[in-house]
Amino acid sequence: MSRDIAQEIQETIDGNPVVLFMKGTPNFPQCGFSAQCVEILNHVGTQFVGVNVLEDPEVRQGIKDFSSWPTIPQLYIKGQFIGGCDITRELFQTGDLKSQLSSAGIISASEEG
Repeated sequence: MSRDIAQEIQETIDGNPVVLFMKGTPNFPQCGFSAQCVEILNHVGTQFVGVNVLEDPEVRQGIKDFSSWPTIPQLYIKGQFIGGCDITRELFQTGDLKSQLSSAGIISASEEG
């Protein structure tokens, strides 16, 4: 039986409020950009699911095809593709990341700081 990678990716995104497709795991990121995204998400106090693309070459290529975005990490909030490390960092620095997480009901306004 062949896998439907796009469907697997969609189910992961649909089943979790915040998903980070990354190299490595949240506890052990395997690249600097993934580590930065993990640090940012931890700093804003959000729970997230990390998908280690290094464990599965099909998912690694599949997420790039899925989003039409050539690089990893990739951040999704409530099913919406947010971007890679640069965009995540920029949103964090401007406060927009917390706003998006708060308006999506993922973090409460009291957790913003």
